[in-house]
Amino acid sequence: MIAVRDVIASSGWYQRVLGAAGGHGGSEYEQLTVDGQMIMQLHRLDCGHHHGTIGDPNQPVGNGLALWFEADDFDALVARIGSAAVSIETDVHRNPNSGHREIWLRDPDSYLVVIAEA
Repeated sequence: MIAVRDVIASSGWYQRVLGAAGGHGGSEYEQLTVDGQMIMQLHRLDCGHHHGTIGDPNQPVGNGLALWFEADDFDALVARIGSAAVSIETDVHRNPNSGHREIWLRDPDSYLVVIAEA
């Protein structure tokens, strides 16, 4: 689960980039699924619900955090990214340690999102 400023905008971004589907919907909380499996949750940063806020809205989010996803359809995903307004941190490259291709992005809240081929 990550804390975001705008759940609907973030959900749309992850749906476009990852090919995910919204599994809950709403402006305070969302579940994102791929092939019926939940892959992540989004929670509005300043919404406390029954547990208090997830993060401090006065602090930067995501510092030191990389959200890592593997994609079976890496080339199709990269093509989808190319047609969306996505901030690319590091374009497609081969990771010298793992040997697989990766692309590094920034989501609407500046979380670092890494997508690697499976």
